[in-house]
Amino acid sequence: MKRDLLGRRLVVTGAARGIGEKVARLAAARGARVTVIGLEADRLRALADELGPAASWREADVRDGAALRSAIDEAAEAMGGIDLVVANAGVVAYGTVRQTDEASFERVLDINLNGVFRTLKYATPHLERSRGHVLVVASALSFMPLAAMASYGASKAGAELLALTYRQEVAHLGVTVGVVHPSWINTDLVRGAEADLPSFQDLRGRLPYPGNVTTSSDRAAAAIVDGLVRRRARVYVP
Repeated sequence: MKRDLLGRRLVVTGAARGIGEKVARLAAARGARVTVIGLEADRLRALADELGPAASWREADVRDGAALRSAIDEAAEAMGGIDLVVANAGVVAYGTVRQTDEASFERVLDINLNGVFRTLKYATPHLERSRGHVLVVASALSFMPLAAMASYGASKAGAELLALTYRQEVAHLGVTVGVVHPSWINTDLVRGAEADLPSFQDLRGRLPYPGNVTTSSDRAAAAIVDGLVRRRARVYVP
């Protein structure tokens, strides 16, 4: 295993499961100090315990600016700073614009877009000190509209433009910003969609590559961690 993140200090949001958990595990294996932030305290605690003394955890909802700011500040204090951030927290909901209720639409936007904004905002002072790098996890759906996924697509398109705007704003501070575009990754999110919506698999089968394949979360995590090492501006999975 390469140790190309040795001594680097990483914060991952949405780290209790899925891509975020895999990124934390791989980054720690490659030498990083890691703070995992999310909602499922038991899972976060178990993950940090498994990763050892180089890892810590904080429970915070990206919808709660005060809690998220405290978690990020505490992460910086525990690690002696922050070099890298993966803004990964995200959810999905299904339904057409005509059918989706307002609360569901607003929740997806608040987590997937506003949550990224809060993460970037409160990580910036720490990233400025380290001249660090951020990866914002957007989606292939940032630029591929798909019926019945309006809230998710809108949130991920917004997250991409937010990241690109933020890149311009912090360039003079030495902070660099990349955007991750995963397609369908084998996570709870995609497995749940396939279980809940029988038509989902049929729809995916009609899409051009890579919309018609599922990629492992390990492969997604490897691409993201390599993106951190190389300070990539774009990461596509696959």
